[in-house]
Amino acid sequence: MRVVIALGGNALLRRGEALTADNMRANVRVACRQIARAVPDNEIVIVHGNGPQVGLLALQNAAYDKVPPYPLDVLGAQTEGMIGYMLEQELGNELPARIPFATFMTQTEVDPKDPAFKAPTKPVGPVYSEEEAERLARENGWAMAEDGDFYRRVVASPKPQRIVDIRPIRWLIEKGAVVICAGGGGVPTILDEDGTRKGVEAVIDKDLVASLLSRELLADYFIIATDVDAVYVNWGKPDQKAIRRAHPNALSEMGFAAGSMGPKVEACVQYAVATGKRAVIGALEDIVEILRGNAGTTITTEIDGIEWASETLVSDAA
Repeated sequence: MRVVIALGGNALLRRGEALTADNMRANVRVACRQIARAVPDNEIVIVHGNGPQVGLLALQNAAYDKVPPYPLDVLGAQTEGMIGYMLEQELGNELPARIPFATFMTQTEVDPKDPAFKAPTKPVGPVYSEEEAERLARENGWAMAEDGDFYRRVVASPKPQRIVDIRPIRWLIEKGAVVICAGGGGVPTILDEDGTRKGVEAVIDKDLVASLLSRELLADYFIIATDVDAVYVNWGKPDQKAIRRAHPNALSEMGFAAGSMGPKVEACVQYAVATGKRAVIGALEDIVEILRGNAGTTITTEIDGIEWASETLVSDAA
């Protein structure tokens, strides 16, 4: 099977952890041990988030006053290389040497008139206290938003329209490579009226891009691996309930938070409706059982309505 796996940001840096290379490496190692179990007999494509990393690079960049700050598209390209390098190396340590890997610096086309450019919502970088957030907003002209008890920088997150580099990505898969691509949603680019391509200040949602990639690659399975084992209603409350399977229409009508589960559900719904195949949201450690159909929340047109889990299943990582 051809399987696209979208790794949540928690797979790289867990919430509250220091944004260090050592911490990221340790988390990548854990993620790769799970993904490696799915590689035999499957064509694997990996998409990853980059919110913490690109935000940290922007913060470091802004603190260096010798040169003008690098724009977000350039920093996004940088994260594709640094995260892809770690994923390749740690997967290589888990799998036989005969299996090739390729990290592909991917450009994603967006609409320059997307309203998201006027309403930043995508959290990037570390969390700050209210005082720190106010200072950084004042010094750098950044938009800040509440994130739980803290604040984070938010940037524009336009909808992906097209994966510019889809053809060479297909070629790599057909040659048997495990492909890491569209990291952080890919580098956001636009086409000028004269046909010139250029980058823009934004970070695209990686789950929506992973869904688009899955459709364009004719993937058999689309998995969003996150830090919970299923999609829940009333999450964190005494009456929380896990969804076992759901029709895309029924799931769309339920409504989920835009800053957390919302984009994941939207991405899976888009894939399931467009292809008639299954998309799954579940825990990274359950990756093999997800492929077997025994774990996670499956979004599928094969059923009507919502099928609830028989018991509440909360991941140790949740």
